[in-house]
Amino acid sequence: MTIRLAIVVPCYNEEEVLPETHRRLMALLAQLQAAAVVSPDSSVYFVDDGSKDGTWSLIESLAKSDARVHGIKLAHNRGHQNALMAGLMSAEGDALVSIDADLQDDLGVIESMIQAFRDDGTEIVYGVRDSRATDTFFKRETAHLYYRLMRRMGVDLIYNHADFRLMSRRSVDALRQYDEVNLFLRGIVPLIGFKTGCVKYDRAERFAGESKYPLRKMLAFAINGITSFSVVPLRLITFGGIVVSLLSFLMILYVLYGRLVMGTVIPGWASSVIPVYLLGGIQLLSIGVLGEYVSKIYMETKRRPRYFIERSL
Repeated sequence: MTIRLAIVVPCYNEEEVLPETHRRLMALLAQLQAAAVVSPDSSVYFVDDGSKDGTWSLIESLAKSDARVHGIKLAHNRGHQNALMAGLMSAEGDALVSIDADLQDDLGVIESMIQAFRDDGTEIVYGVRDSRATDTFFKRETAHLYYRLMRRMGVDLIYNHADFRLMSRRSVDALRQYDEVNLFLRGIVPLIGFKTGCVKYDRAERFAGESKYPLRKMLAFAINGITSFSVVPLRLITFGGIVVSLLSFLMILYVLYGRLVMGTVIPGWASSVIPVYLLGGIQLLSIGVLGEYVSKIYMETKRRPRYFIERSL
């Protein structure tokens, strides 16, 4: 049985790599069609996330020359997660595969994903990195730390999985019901709960261009994932308040002991300097964590649209 496949590719300033990405994806579709795995009306959806280079012009020319190519242009840069969501909500097919344009994910395992969907009824198939040999030491270690931290905080994440996955039409329709503005699809998709599976692959070097996720964006993405799916930081503030209260009580006993028993206490030291620095630091940290959650509430209550599609080919 063949299926109608749609491959969704978010793009932001991918002018250098896009021609090769298109070539490889079309070769993959031709191969899968020849093997009677996908139907002839399978297609690729390139989603331009407000690129500043010639990405959209390239998508236009590809769509004109190849009926299997669809183009979606967002009216403004809304970020990778919103661009991916726009593609998933717009694409048509029995199964949808999301993949980045940089060609670091292995296209060869898409057939295994389809087999799991078609033969085993697996509705969500995650592409999981078998190793991070192509990452720098810093990126590899911080990624492992982040996954461990998220699990400790009770967030159900697939270890070493980014946004390379296959989703059935039913699971995409279920995803449509999650209407929060602060998107973190790596945390939302596991909440759907349908039958899932994994395929492992080795991640390659970026084919061309530069990474669109510098350290600043990676940190923002990590913080968004934590605050969108876990209340543990708020509970840590409560725990910190209890600890500070106990320490303050012990300091009072220490001061009283020094004054009444030992008779030697440096004036002003224990009673002012240490509590000021300790409490001041904890208060600023607590205000920052609370502010992060309040900002999330603020964005959600306004119910602003995630994106606007300026043009669709």
